[in-house]
Amino acid sequence: MLQALDKTVELHTESDGSVVVRPHGRMGDDSAVQFQQVLVHAVRRVRPLRLVLDLGDVSAMDPINVGTVAALCDLADDHHVAVFVKNSPAGIAHRLQAAGVPPGRITA
Repeated sequence: MLQALDKTVELHTESDGSVVVRPHGRMGDDSAVQFQQVLVHAVRRVRPLRLVLDLGDVSAMDPINVGTVAALCDLADDHHVAVFVKNSPAGIAHRLQAAGVPPGRITA
């Protein structure tokens, strides 16, 4: 079972084996390292068939974290893990697409 280090990033495993990662609040440089570690661990070590990044409780995301999500998609593809970004605020969704996250992986 995965556990986040603090309340900035929450995660759990669904009954179907999907891992859901849910960051909270403003995702700035103070949360970038933990966010990256949680995502990379989930993809490389847990290797679920599906990883869902739920951005419903994120108020802002800085360029470092946007880049982390874009890189996550490539890393996950290499490890055969499907990544989906859901509940993304419109502004964040636009920034993720501009960074290279495929639009088909992002839902509002």
